Amino acid sequence: MPFTEIADRVWVARYAWFDVNVTVVRGDRGLLVVDTHASAVAAREVVDDIRALGAGDVVEVVNTHEHFDHWFGNGTLREAYGEVPIHAHETAAAAMLESAARVKGLYDDEPDDPRRAEVQATDLVAADQTFSSARVVDLGDRYVELVHPGRGHTSGDLVVRVPDVDVLLAGDLLEESAARDATPGFGPDCWPLEWPLSLDVVLGLVTTATVVVPGHGAVVGREFLEDQRNDIGILAETLRDLAGRGVPVRDALATGDWPFPEKYLADAVRRGYEQLPRAQKRLPLL
Repeated sequence: MPFTEIADRVWVARYAWFDVNVTVVRGDRGLLVVDTHASAVAAREVVDDIRALGAGDVVEVVNTHEHFDHWFGNGTLREAYGEVPIHAHETAAAAMLESAARVKGLYDDEPDDPRRAEVQATDLVAADQTFSSARVVDLGDRYVELVHPGRGHTSGDLVVRVPDVDVLLAGDLLEESAARDATPGFGPDCWPLEWPLSLDVVLGLVTTATVVVPGHGAVVGREFLEDQRNDIGILAETLRDLAGRGVPVRDALATGDWPFPEKYLADAVRRGYEQLPRAQKRLPLL
């Protein structure tokens, strides 16, 4: 079975494409699905795997943020289960279609990518149930909490808490995947200086016993979350130090001592320099 039960009536499936996780939570009302994979074709496999569980029908969908590998399957879930509500943070929902257009444009430039056609052919269904800070989804005999802890991987990240079994789904605020050397996704829309503070909020939602599901990779616990938060904090402080010493952004990547492989950090450095207030930057001496 692709889905593995990690707590009472909470299952996670880890898919090879992007090493992405899809989670199912069951209540008396039916199933809540968190993230729907990266294309309509990929989501059909998800639907088949959900049906193989024999746990019921999907009644709620949650997207942890606006990146396509977490929501392009929305339309397929609705084809299978009807007009189910799709939840996301308000900022993520507002950015979904623009983000999708950008991704499809990138695939235009990759004619040899074996997944190009299915991504391009995916009909887009953005989230239609939004919130600003927190929301509770009632599954009948249990509640699921959606929390926006702040900006980090994107402006609209959310985490999902299943309090009765002490499970937290972190989305891409946390990544374990060996495919990226357990490096968080520092992309062109990340917030590296705010990310540690957002993870501090997430840490306030977990215990030493919490089962934590990252957006990509294996299920982890609080210790992994603490370690990755600290490493992102080191990255943020390194950016502040370099800018404060007048190191130009073009030289920062080669100059800094980084907690993650440099090949993943170009956007983190650029974004960090952009987001620093002027008072924390020193002009380099000529």
